[in-house]
Amino acid sequence: MVLSGALGLLGTGCRRESAEAERSLGFDAFMPVYNRHIAGWLKTQQEITAKEVTRIADELASAQGAAKDTLRIHSEALRHDQEKWNFRLGLGDYLKLGTPSDVPAGLVWENGMNQPDIGDPAAKKGGVFRRFIPTFPPTIRPFGDNSNNSFRGDLYDMIELPLVNLHPETMEMIPGVAREWAVSKDGRTIYFRIDPEACYSDGVPVRARDFLVSVYLRVSDHIVNPYAKQFFRENIAQVAMYDDHTLSVSLPEAKIYAPVLAGAISPSPPHFYAAYGADYSARYQWKFPPTTGAYEVLPEDIIKGASITQTRVRNWWARDRKYYRYRFNPDKIVHTVVRDESKAFELFRAGELDTFYLTRPELWYEKSEIEPVYKGYIERVTFYTRYPKLPRGLYINVSKPPLNDRNLRIGIQHAIHWQKVIDVMFRGDYQRLNAFNEGYVNFSDPSIKARPYSIDLARAAFRDAGYTVEGKDGILTKPDGSRLSIAVTYPGMPIYDRVFAILREEAKACGFDLRLDGLEATVSYKKGMQKQHEILLGAWLITPPVPDFHQFLHSTNAYDEKGNLKPQTNNTFVWGRPDTDLLCDQVRTGRTVEELKDAAWKLQRIMHDEAIFVPAYSVDFMRIGSWRWVKWPDCETTRFCPPVVYDPHEVFVFWIDDAIKSETQAARRTGRAFPESTKTVDVYRLTPDAPAAAAPPPPTPSIDLKKP
Repeated sequence: MVLSGALGLLGTGCRRESAEAERSLGFDAFMPVYNRHIAGWLKTQQEITAKEVTRIADELASAQGAAKDTLRIHSEALRHDQEKWNFRLGLGDYLKLGTPSDVPAGLVWENGMNQPDIGDPAAKKGGVFRRFIPTFPPTIRPFGDNSNNSFRGDLYDMIELPLVNLHPETMEMIPGVAREWAVSKDGRTIYFRIDPEACYSDGVPVRARDFLVSVYLRVSDHIVNPYAKQFFRENIAQVAMYDDHTLSVSLPEAKIYAPVLAGAISPSPPHFYAAYGADYSARYQWKFPPTTGAYEVLPEDIIKGASITQTRVRNWWARDRKYYRYRFNPDKIVHTVVRDESKAFELFRAGELDTFYLTRPELWYEKSEIEPVYKGYIERVTFYTRYPKLPRGLYINVSKPPLNDRNLRIGIQHAIHWQKVIDVMFRGDYQRLNAFNEGYVNFSDPSIKARPYSIDLARAAFRDAGYTVEGKDGILTKPDGSRLSIAVTYPGMPIYDRVFAILREEAKACGFDLRLDGLEATVSYKKGMQKQHEILLGAWLITPPVPDFHQFLHSTNAYDEKGNLKPQTNNTFVWGRPDTDLLCDQVRTGRTVEELKDAAWKLQRIMHDEAIFVPAYSVDFMRIGSWRWVKWPDCETTRFCPPVVYDPHEVFVFWIDDAIKSETQAARRTGRAFPESTKTVDVYRLTPDAPAAAAPPPPTPSIDLKKP
């Protein structure tokens, strides 16, 4: 049942005076069908695993040496899978309608209210914040065709409140839509009590059933959404409701940060999706759903091709809640489409945009040396974050000979002169990245260091790979004439063209012909997703608090059941090995810091030893220019911004001071100046090499790469 008249309450806060009316969503008919589908899939997986266990046991009886070690690792992973399938089948229905008596007694409920505030008590509500976006989004739907576009984060991911959130400084759990949560004794089921005041932006209360509906909307056959279907099938074991304010989410395995992982499902307002069906994509293309977050998009604020404006929800239910009361301050956020960055900078310089990213050296050292900075109208800040390092570097496709030769890959590591790129292109401001998934503190091994550029070491490794003859052009070949020439695929943008021009010349001195394959960004991405590259430039944003290896290393993301290359996955190494499969699963399922740390460190070491990833560079700061009416926190709990953020804008702790804006605009008209302001905020900066360097673990036993 829904509240009739809810659509007439847009922007009015949590009003509840409405009559109930029946909806025709289709959820009730879907639920038993989907439950049977998931049960059938689980039984099939159980049968497949049982057959594989029998096959491996038979092979183990006669296996010897490394082959026996490989089979044992595979057997252990299969036993783990068997337990997982048995547990999931024992849960019963995937989407469950329970009763309050089904909630176990003796649960220990947490509320996360012991963490420091986020933001500054001096923050003011009001004003308009103006920024630019390079392209207009193809849709504003939260799911379905083209919804996973670059603007999605601004509309949903940074705005909507999940059941449980992470504090962006302490990385401890704090409440979102849930007021309390509790974990079952086996660590696999998390129970949530919804805040009784939680409601959507149109005033309709959030109910536990809305989370089940959310799953339905994303996995039904009314839309093409293969990733969501796979995610819910494989990563969520059950979603159950017990009354209007109590639900649970079960995970296939117990995990560290389980409440955050289980609580990431957002509610969907059933009354808004009453017309959901096969025409969903077209019908809802430009409709913004009621949200639990602080900002909504009103129909009149979508100017197609030009701009989208977000409006702060009047009487937002969480406006006075700890962790949210000093955030989401501007009344409106206007996103204007400016396709050319140079034009966008000129708009910023003219005061038409409020902030601008200045992290690139030419923007910081040259383009921002302008009168509005000298006169103090624009303030510049270098803010050091604690966000994990992006795994930016070269992804080597080991399925492409001769790149399946480890010696060759080691030679490539020594032949790529990233430090020269840092010194020349980035003026020494950036740092050399050392390892994949670096910067996770406990979960990153500080002893791993990137191999340095070295002509001697590169040529020695290439000799070990059989490249012993130097041609007239200085490029090495094998005695049979095979030339040491490998293509690197990257987005064909001016900055990358300059980067790879440097790398190519330095590689040539090592006898290595690095062929440049610069393509339009979309074409480059598609080539990598089809696994057609030899070497690929990549940089993935992996959300903390724990690293992710599974999507990049697990064999199920490299090959399909028939042993063919599997496209449209992020395993662009095309790497598949039983020991790394097991470790990837252990990172996913680690219940303690120690378990996760052990598996993550081993995976980092294997990636380094096998030389499949050439670390590039990292940036541990963000440089931002802000007109002086844009204020950032400077209080005991928050200095400029919480530290575990990729972009300081994403936590919405800034605010607009309209009085200072009027003062600044008047000063510009008269030529009055203010003190120039360029500062560094490094209170959260992690000291390099602060953790004690750990001794490298013993070498990993050599196991041949092979298709599963």
